Amino acid sequence: MPTVGDPAPLFTLADDRGEQVSLADLRGQRVILYFYPKDDTPGCTTQACGIRDGWAQVEALDVALFGISPDAPASHAKFRAKFDLPYPLLADEGHAVAEQYGVWVEKSMYGKKYMGVERSTFIIGTDGLVEHVLHKVKPGEHLDLIVKTLAV
Repeated sequence: MPTVGDPAPLFTLADDRGEQVSLADLRGQRVILYFYPKDDTPGCTTQACGIRDGWAQVEALDVALFGISPDAPASHAKFRAKFDLPYPLLADEGHAVAEQYGVWVEKSMYGKKYMGVERSTFIIGTDGLVEHVLHKVKPGEHLDLIVKTLAV
């Protein structure tokens, strides 16, 4: 998992419109990558809609924000349209980027173990270095945590 001061692992992923988004192309801009487990599930919807509802705060931070999950672009497109999300969702279908960022982890639910995304956020500076890492983010507190972190 990259830590503060490390170069952010580079990637290119398809967004919810099928267009390619490359982290390298965003150099010079501050970027927020938030990893979430699955489209249109209760926690992920709470998290996504919280960001949507506070979008003016995000825009005031002058950042590019992307949600990333293992879902396909078509799933992302439905999720984004259903909840009118104002930001792109990136498809990490093989979870290679989640692995690069150290958020593809063993999880447990009802005693059953499985692999999945640990809800985490990486804030990347204009120089391509990781500025902040927010681990195990709670869906309902995510936006406030981002705003507080970047206000410092």
